Amino acid sequence: MSVIECDVEEARKRLEEADVAVESGNTDHERWRASRQGATAVAYDNKVVVQGSNPQGIEALLRDAGGRAHVYFDGACRGNPGPAAIGWVIVTGDGIVAEGNDTIGRATNNQAEYEALIAALETARDFGYDEVHVRGDSELIVNQVRGEYDTTNPDLREKRVTVHELLASFDEWTIEHVPREINDRADDLANEALDQV
Repeated sequence: MSVIECDVEEARKRLEEADVAVESGNTDHERWRASRQGATAVAYDNKVVVQGSNPQGIEALLRDAGGRAHVYFDGACRGNPGPAAIGWVIVTGDGIVAEGNDTIGRATNNQAEYEALIAALETARDFGYDEVHVRGDSELIVNQVRGEYDTTNPDLREKRVTVHELLASFDEWTIEHVPREINDRADDLANEALDQV
């Protein structure tokens, strides 16, 4: 659940302009409510509360675009290849603005790392950030994206191209390798998803 402090009438207009159906609230305290892609936004005085399994899409419509974000990503698998999952976090000066995790079926650890990075960048793009600083604990993925390492694996090459296409949607970006302790929230999210398999 996230809380977005905003002008709720302006938020309503943004949703309606994006063809999201907005309905009257269910209680005296609710100004309005709207649902989209597994998430529900409920407006109160000066804030909108977003809940659901996929809140990123509706949050992106409600938040002001622009600015800088720090993006953390991690993939996990049990066996290599084996059941795999992803986790990612987007952080700004306001704290964690979005996070997510999901299972991705059977994959190698490197495939899972790329899938986590792709999911995080898609969300950061949808939120409209101008600048992203990406951090992950996979030295291989970071160095492949930087162009310092190459890969002969066709699947990883394709994923690297997708990452570069996503990065091109930002005015500025960086990617760096960080120790696992710095990336612990994304790691926890990936493992939480994997525990559900």
